[in-house]
Amino acid sequence: MAYRDPEDGKVLVFLTNNFVLAAFKIAAIYKLRWRLELFFKWIKQNFRIEHFYGTSENAVKTQIWIAVCVYLLVAILRKELGVEMSSSQILQILSVTPFEQVPLNELLARFRSQDIPISPPNQSMLWQ
Repeated sequence: MAYRDPEDGKVLVFLTNNFVLAAFKIAAIYKLRWRLELFFKWIKQNFRIEHFYGTSENAVKTQIWIAVCVYLLVAILRKELGVEMSSSQILQILSVTPFEQVPLNELLARFRSQDIPISPPNQSMLWQ
């Protein structure tokens, strides 16, 4: 099944066992699927979801919404405090100091002043 993309003129050839749908519908389905793949790639890169604790639709949605909320809170924190650290660095600091009763700006300033290289979680340094 072949389809010419009107946006860039490329001819796309699809192998499918569905001979009922037209080629442009198959292309639209693949395009939507690719958008979904890119969305989950972005989630994996930006959110700290190591694995889903539940597999039901509600469990997955809940965990994604929690990750979105945490991401937005850290983004607001960075903007309000004018912090130059990355979101992953802030999350790492917060994960190693969960019981500190210190204002966040002081906590982040303490780590900034030490100039400690913050490594990504679950990765060891090759050279020190």
